[in-house]
Amino acid sequence: MSGFGHSLSILSVKTLKGATILSPCGWFVSARSRFFKARIPKELFVEASKQHEKYGGDPDQPHKLHIVTRVRSVMRRPYWEKEMVKHLGLEKAHMPVIHKNTPTVNSQLKFVKHLVRIQPLKTPYGLPDELDMADTYINSKGELIVRRLLQPVDQKAIES
Repeated sequence: MSGFGHSLSILSVKTLKGATILSPCGWFVSARSRFFKARIPKELFVEASKQHEKYGGDPDQPHKLHIVTRVRSVMRRPYWEKEMVKHLGLEKAHMPVIHKNTPTVNSQLKFVKHLVRIQPLKTPYGLPDELDMADTYINSKGELIVRRLLQPVDQKAIES
C-alpha cells in the first residue's frame, strides 16, 4: 500500500513540475500575431465626403434638415436603442420625423443608424409660411411640397 501511494505522489509532482514549465504549443497561435495588415481594400475606406455626387449633396452647403424614418423593428434590441428611438420620436414605423442636421442629433442617430433611413429634406419651393403650413406634404423623394394659398389681388395695383 505504501508503494502505491508513493508512486502516486511522484506522478503528481512530475505533473506539477511539467505544468510550471510551459512548452510551446504548435496549434495555439494568437490571432493578433497572425495578421499583420488589414485584408480589407483601402478603396472601401474612401471618405464619405468625397461621395457627395452619389448622394446628391453639396459639401459646401450641407442640408439643414433630416427626414428620419424607422424602417426596422426595435424588438429584441438593447434598451439604449429603444430609448433612443423613443427620444427621437420614431415610435411608429414608416412615419417620417424631421430633425435638424446638428452634431448632437447626428450622434444620437449614429446609435440607431441600422434601424432608420435618413434623407435630406429638400425644399424646391422654399419654406412654407404660417398660412401655408396646412397644405404642405413630403413626397417620396424627400421634397417638401408647398401648395401656396392664393392671395386676393389688390385692385388699386391693377388700376394703376
